[in-house]
Amino acid sequence: MERERGGATCIDAERIFAYRALRFARNDATPLPGFEENDYVPAARCERRTLADLMAEYTAVHHASLELFVSMDEKMLLSTGVANGNRTSVRAIGWTIAGHVLHHVSVLNARYLDHGPA
Repeated sequence: MERERGGATCIDAERIFAYRALRFARNDATPLPGFEENDYVPAARCERRTLADLMAEYTAVHHASLELFVSMDEKMLLSTGVANGNRTSVRAIGWTIAGHVLHHVSVLNARYLDHGPA
């Protein structure tokens, strides 16, 4: 279950956040809807995929996100738009992407790797 949730939510959420950043950086004023990342999990069917396959996809998606943000100038990064009823900047979306990944890494560490002092 954790492979499904972590893999699907990290990859799909990063794609959605990057899409929002692209739209806002390009001055698209159309308000964007919210999404419930956990609703994406069953449709992703990650249980049929290997961890290596999920990591390869995540790496490709993350690399594309980094390239998108690197291509932006200060004006683009400060552009804003509305997603899920909240105004946010492109820069804030970049930090959201980073924080979302760190959140999932923290969950994995706490649940599976943090065994306390030896």
